[in-house]
Amino acid sequence: MLRSMTGFGRAEKVVGGYDITVEIKAVNHRFFDFSSRITRGYGFLEDKIKTFVQQYAERGKFDVFVSLEPSRETGVQVSVNKTLASGYVTALRGLSEEYGLKDNISAADIARFPDVLSIGKPAEDEGEVWLKVREVTGAAMESMLQMRMAEGGRLKDDLSKRADKILSIVSEIEKRSPETVAEYEEKLRQRLKDMLGDIKIDEQRILTEAAVFADRVSVTEETVRLRSHIKQFGSMLESDAAVGRKLDFIVQEMNREANTIGSKCVDAAIAHYVVDMKSEIEKIREQIQNIE
Repeated sequence: MLRSMTGFGRAEKVVGGYDITVEIKAVNHRFFDFSSRITRGYGFLEDKIKTFVQQYAERGKFDVFVSLEPSRETGVQVSVNKTLASGYVTALRGLSEEYGLKDNISAADIARFPDVLSIGKPAEDEGEVWLKVREVTGAAMESMLQMRMAEGGRLKDDLSKRADKILSIVSEIEKRSPETVAEYEEKLRQRLKDMLGDIKIDEQRILTEAAVFADRVSVTEETVRLRSHIKQFGSMLESDAAVGRKLDFIVQEMNREANTIGSKCVDAAIAHYVVDMKSEIEKIREQIQNIE
């Protein structure tokens, strides 16, 4: 199914003692571009997340936000420097004995001294942390991909309608083109009649001139190629692969044929059709910039 390059996905979950939040924002880009903001201390996850995201997208600019916080169940790890605490106790008792003070030292008293208590995170295994983050990243990615596919479906409907309109314009040009030759032949005959009066007109000369004119303004090759491009365009809209670049190339070819028809045009009606056709092609070109 056609996929847009615009999307957003968010997932939040408690996994293995961590509150993990992942947000993924995607916009259109010619190539694959990745940037991330990750909780301090977990920078090792960046390359892993980039590789993971790249498995699901060939093009687009991805901004990923990852937050990891130990859950309440995990909490923090408080360590006691028993050697330092013993030193403080010994020193305080020595002071009490030397100055005749009461020896009523409490644990709270000792804890107030510098470096007796230290707070830190439990030891973490990077591989285990990545497995947890990958689970939540996958959920966020799935949400983002669903949005891209939904937008892709809307783009497909719009592009199909515009391709059908171009095809309709091509049919009108094909219908009108022979009429311009007949009209030219009639105008040529009338002009010669006005110039020559009762002198007999050389019909063969008129037919020859009309044939030269018909060859010069013929757009048969261009309309045949346009029909082929439109057919190929429609087939690609049904593809499950990333076809954005291919569609862009086809649209360039369609525009080339439209320009050629315009350069051959000597008829106001066909000129009007070409303007309408180029307008639709330009709208298609703008839309496919957002297709993966």
